[in-house]
Amino acid sequence: MKKKSYFCTPKTMQEGLVIRTTGNWYRVLVASDIVECRLRGNYRLRGNKQTNPVAVGDRVLFEMEADGTGVIHEVRDRNNYIVRRATKLSKQTHVIAANIDLLCIVATLGLPRTSTGFIDRLLVTAEAYHIPACIVFNKCDLLTDDELRAMQDDLSALYRNVGYPVLEVSALKGEGIDNLKALIAGKTVLFSGHSGVGKSALLNAISPGLSLKVGAISDWSLKGRHTTTFAEIHPVQFSILNSQFSTLLIDTPGIKEFGMVDFTPQELSHFFPEMRAVLHGCYFANCTHRHEPRCAVKEAVDEGRISAERYRNYLSIIEDTVKPQ
Repeated sequence: MKKKSYFCTPKTMQEGLVIRTTGNWYRVLVASDIVECRLRGNYRLRGNKQTNPVAVGDRVLFEMEADGTGVIHEVRDRNNYIVRRATKLSKQTHVIAANIDLLCIVATLGLPRTSTGFIDRLLVTAEAYHIPACIVFNKCDLLTDDELRAMQDDLSALYRNVGYPVLEVSALKGEGIDNLKALIAGKTVLFSGHSGVGKSALLNAISPGLSLKVGAISDWSLKGRHTTTFAEIHPVQFSILNSQFSTLLIDTPGIKEFGMVDFTPQELSHFFPEMRAVLHGCYFANCTHRHEPRCAVKEAVDEGRISAERYRNYLSIIEDTVKPQ
């Protein structure tokens, strides 16, 4: 893609896709051209509690300036978006990306380890904002220990039983990449996970021409270092069975903890598909599935129809993040 030199009359409104946000500047894709835009000065004064009123994936209307840059005047209505709490003590939220067709949660069992609590927080948020999700276990080539192999098999089975697609891949070896490409073809796909799980490496494996920077695992902490410092959309094309697909890959900085917002104890279970399926059996309509008698969810956990680990994560989310009524 090339930057375009504009000689059109200023104040001509155009529409484009935000593909990168850095500070006060937004990189906007218009056809095959890129325009560097900034946000109109009073836009942030509209009662917006988000740290970033414009996010990657947004469709925006902007006006060209005489110097070839643009000024964003309007963000088009979003089909969906995924949001997290900006910091633990903040009441503000941060939109990770907007207008997403699929969330790919990239996880690893070691170097670094991804907990099911982290995965479930992302899955619940995706459910709440109507975003289909899948789980991609990367670095499967490193599972040389039988115990780790068995653990990944169990986790894969757990999430498949709930209804989520699960892929096991190796960005380094290229294993499972064709299956991943088939799943994401033609979609706008957000890749999210801890630092070091290999998000950028996966994007490179999907489209080698991207040549995104990848990092090593810290020797002392066994955790990843940030190599992606801002969210960015990478438009790519690849072929599957002689068919060409245009796909938008969203690379994001690694997330240490995923702070959730705006959930109540009464509604949280609706975003666990296996709990949602049995809610009608609870005696109390406003059951929170913690201490209430004749609870269908607790009964399903006791009988092994709902994962005890997922239920513990549900309780942890209530304790840590949801708003009391």
